[in-house]
Amino acid sequence: MSSTTTTTYTHPLSSGEALELKAYLRDHDYEFVAPPAHASFAARKDKINLVVYESRKLVVQGKGTGEFVEFVLEPLILKRAEVGYEEVLHPEHFLPRLGIDESGKGDFFGPLCIAGVYVNESVVKSWKEAGVQDSKNIGSDKRIADLAELIKSTPGCVWSVVPIGNPAYNRLYNTMRSVNRILAWGHARTIENLMLKQHQMNPKPVRAISDQFAQDKETVSKALMSLGQSIELVQRHKAESDAAVAAASILARHEFVTRLGSLEKSVGMRLPKGASAAVDAAAKAFVAKEGPEKLESISKKHFRTWFRALDMPEPPKTAWKRNPKPS
Repeated sequence: MSSTTTTTYTHPLSSGEALELKAYLRDHDYEFVAPPAHASFAARKDKINLVVYESRKLVVQGKGTGEFVEFVLEPLILKRAEVGYEEVLHPEHFLPRLGIDESGKGDFFGPLCIAGVYVNESVVKSWKEAGVQDSKNIGSDKRIADLAELIKSTPGCVWSVVPIGNPAYNRLYNTMRSVNRILAWGHARTIENLMLKQHQMNPKPVRAISDQFAQDKETVSKALMSLGQSIELVQRHKAESDAAVAAASILARHEFVTRLGSLEKSVGMRLPKGASAAVDAAAKAFVAKEGPEKLESISKKHFRTWFRALDMPEPPKTAWKRNPKPS
């Protein structure tokens, strides 16, 4: 790989490597700037921007990325060569697979959207320079939309999105009584939808990868339908580091943002993302404007915001307990 072609690079660092990198940047006149949320430090110089997150994940961006990685990061910090050898060092990154992710789980207003993406070697390679990454690391809805269009139009890529609107979500929650069960059903439904498109996939996927959102991995595997049971299901924490899951996170976020925007237009008011004091205020304003009976059509009823908006007593908080290990 030419050192001039890579414009986005991510790599986990040890605590020692992070300290060495920070010292190098300081000694070589990099400008330290205000870090984004959940980041330890950020710096820039010429055509390079670097961020090291609290998780010690390094993100390098800019036209000078390839040269920085090849001539600074690898020989001086990592002390090993990786760029240009991904297929040898990480052959699993190029296997045909499905990636599944969701958006809207932590948002009071708007739907829950689950997306799935099939990738193969050519798809992964075509995204190398495109900046396809976990949607939580992309701050602009416009950038999310642009990447979603790129993903959908990539030759060889197959995708599916399952949006669960608020009325349907609330009905599911009334029956399932668990967000994780809804997620499990949504992930299983998305995998099934993708497997119905196997004739578009070359070669066929060998596994489906998703973030592990439930303590018990069986939560999802039990929900798999007939076609989904025919491939290996891999659940792991921080699965968005996988290109297929990252792409799914972008499609899911784009679907969520688009549908939330449509809801805002239909009710004629701003509906903030997430769950916060601003969300509480918007919920109360909506109830005052439209009446309590319509709140269910745009929100998730099990959030505490629901009870606050309707001036109802909040349910008691339950302490999370780890399930005992089987004897």
